[in-house]
Amino acid sequence: MPKKKEKNASPDYPQMTRNLLEASLNAEVCKLPAGLYLVPTPLGHLGDITLRALMTLAQADVIACEDTRTSGVLLHAFGISTPTLAYHEHNEDGAGAALIARMEQGQAVALISDAGTPGIADPGFRLVRACRAAGHAVTVLPGACAVITALAGSGLPTDCFLFAGFLPPKSAARQTKLTPLRRVEATLIFYESPARLAASLTDMKEILGPDRPAVVTREISKLFEETRQGTLAALAQHYAQTETKGEIVILVGGRAEEDPIDLDALLIARLSQLSLRDAVAEVAALTGLPKKEVYARALDLSAL
Repeated sequence: MPKKKEKNASPDYPQMTRNLLEASLNAEVCKLPAGLYLVPTPLGHLGDITLRALMTLAQADVIACEDTRTSGVLLHAFGISTPTLAYHEHNEDGAGAALIARMEQGQAVALISDAGTPGIADPGFRLVRACRAAGHAVTVLPGACAVITALAGSGLPTDCFLFAGFLPPKSAARQTKLTPLRRVEATLIFYESPARLAASLTDMKEILGPDRPAVVTREISKLFEETRQGTLAALAQHYAQTETKGEIVILVGGRAEEDPIDLDALLIARLSQLSLRDAVAEVAALTGLPKKEVYARALDLSAL
């Protein structure tokens, strides 16, 4: 008697896609033209891989990976045996030159990251630049990207946004990078690690303002995916008391035109890191206020 299928059993995406891939490869010319192919990979759910991505990975001469071990799990799941090599921020000069040399020999090179679209917040963009400078074709496949996925589900304005990547690990440097973003009216998007999430939200609260609407999205497309919204103050308090794991995207609403500039908050943040002169110059440039006015307020705050 055949075994009864579990009611909530997950589809066997790897086997289903291998079947589709085999059928497609039989109908396609299997040799890719020489050049670089940027191939998005799933953020978590294997079912998010595209058929074109799998065909490209199977047909390429070599796959350049951020981490060959991580990518090896994905490639094995779909039965792809294309050779791999490492390309990341610690070896990009030598590895990049070697990949360019392969293209000059007529090879097709696929580039993937651990998850999502390669070239976003990783050294892949430098390989793209080198390829274009050398006259090699660059093909970008559409697919998973944490920035766009998080933005689409955030409920924050999507017509204009600024992706600022990873913030610096130290608070002072983080606040320095956040300060010019205070005046940006577009939705702000950041990547962050679990260990720094609470500290980053606290710095955002101090520099961007405690009442800014914000969203934290964690573990996109994975089993424990979570999206939490609130003000920066509320989110900073929550994550200061909550242990967090996984890949994280922070989204912050842009500055509304009518939002007042909190001169004191900006000066206090800058005076804790810079000399009086440098703090005044930076805040005056940021706010557009006269230096004389900013200097006078800085003196008042220094005397407190």
